[in-house]
Amino acid sequence: MRTFDLAPLYRATVGFDQMADLMDRVLSDNVGSQTYPPYNIEKTADDSWRISIAVAGFTDEDLSVEVREHSLIVSARKSAEDEGRKYLHRGIATRAFERRFALADHVRVTGAAHVNGMLNIDLVREVPEALKPRRIDIAKGDTVEQKAVEGQPA
Repeated sequence: MRTFDLAPLYRATVGFDQMADLMDRVLSDNVGSQTYPPYNIEKTADDSWRISIAVAGFTDEDLSVEVREHSLIVSARKSAEDEGRKYLHRGIATRAFERRFALADHVRVTGAAHVNGMLNIDLVREVPEALKPRRIDIAKGDTVEQKAVEGQPA
């Protein structure tokens, strides 16, 4: 696999640190090695998504969902209740894990639910009104009034 040096990008840009970090993460070799636990990312609407993570064997108390610095961090630590049991076969993996998802600007977590061995996390993008596109009416005549510039009809 090819490796890319992103150092020139860091030296030549200001304010694009998140994009460079994301590219660095995607291009690194260890990204493909993490396969546990399996998960799906589903687009539920134009600006909303659902992450479903298979967490069979974990209780609500074992799971943690946290948003920190544009990252969604899902982790699990199994409680010590299985120490007295003797298994003949143990096929359900309940090892500790931490899975991170990078969140774009204005994407926030709206809720999480643990149902039937699946942890479902709902996300939605909420773009502030100031950043949404708006139409500017063109004034007729030589003078431009303040309210026409602000997008209000003249």
